[in-house]
Amino acid sequence: MKRAALYLRVSTGGQTTENQRQALETVANKSDWRVVGVYRDHAVSGAKGRQERPEFDRLCRDAAQRKFDVVMAWSVDRLGRSLQDLVTFLNDLKSQNVDLFLLQQGLDTTSSSGRALFQMLGVFAEFEREIIRERVNAGLDRARASGKTLGRPKTDADTVRRVQAMLKGGMGILKTAKALKLGTGTVQRIKAEM
Repeated sequence: MKRAALYLRVSTGGQTTENQRQALETVANKSDWRVVGVYRDHAVSGAKGRQERPEFDRLCRDAAQRKFDVVMAWSVDRLGRSLQDLVTFLNDLKSQNVDLFLLQQGLDTTSSSGRALFQMLGVFAEFEREIIRERVNAGLDRARASGKTLGRPKTDADTVRRVQAMLKGGMGILKTAKALKLGTGTVQRIKAEM
């Protein structure tokens, strides 16, 4: 018997997750799955990230601990609105061997056809990442061609001398960085070049 986790979410306080819960529990009973957890984000937008959705975050952590075998949700938009966040979540589930069931989209990765659809979604996600990478590289090439200097600005010679003097005087990296209002990485780099 598969262990199922229900993820329920509504965007406003005037809405209820009860309809989602009842429909998903009905499917779980028909599928002979045992509901072992209900994760309910009430009045939380799907556009918010994982950190701003406490129950979704708990669901992700529990999936990593293999507390259930399948995540059930009413619809893909209950899981999130950002394609990038959604793809990350789907990949996390896949790597943890946790299946996904979406009632409205008819996606059920416990079946062979559902797994095939899931793999096609992965292909589209990879395609999207490639397009983004190409756009970023094209933008960088255009910036270089127009004479822009890329990367962080160089540390001026006076600052380098002050950092070196403080380090030679026995001050640590953290204190030096704080005193000069620099990043610790900058101080570490200067120390490595000494």
